[in-house]
Amino acid sequence: MNLSEIKNILNTVEAVNFKLEDGTMVPEHFHVTEIGVVNKHFIDCGGVVRKENKANFQLWDANDFEHRLKPGKLLSIISLSEKVLGLEDLEIEVEYQSTTIGKYSLTFDGKDFVLVNMQTACLASDACGVPAEKQKIKLTQLPVANACMPGGGCC
Repeated sequence: MNLSEIKNILNTVEAVNFKLEDGTMVPEHFHVTEIGVVNKHFIDCGGVVRKENKANFQLWDANDFEHRLKPGKLLSIISLSEKVLGLEDLEIEVEYQSTTIGKYSLTFDGKDFVLVNMQTACLASDACGVPAEKQKIKLTQLPVANACMPGGGCC
């Protein structure tokens, strides 16, 4: 989800709720403690230099149990970030505390924002020797002509 998408959604909802993919809700008294830009400049294992920019939201589960972030307040925080930081319409990455600080992508299911688990991947699998995933087939799908028959001498 990009910044423009979350802004459009915030203009239509009455409450800001986040949940994990497994359905676990982020406590409703969470705070958005940071909105910023994360710039990543790196080289992959195939030697290709890459740059990546993302809008970063940090959610914090505080012990301020009376706190409820309203859509208008989050929109004003985003607006201030755009003005002060020059925040562009970037893909959003969310940081949220699990066993360590987890990074999530973001979707919306029509009611709640969903923190989607992210996975690592090799960006240069063709250059660094990672074998392509082999196609899986069932043995029953193999042609019978190639099958080894009792007494056929192939075993």
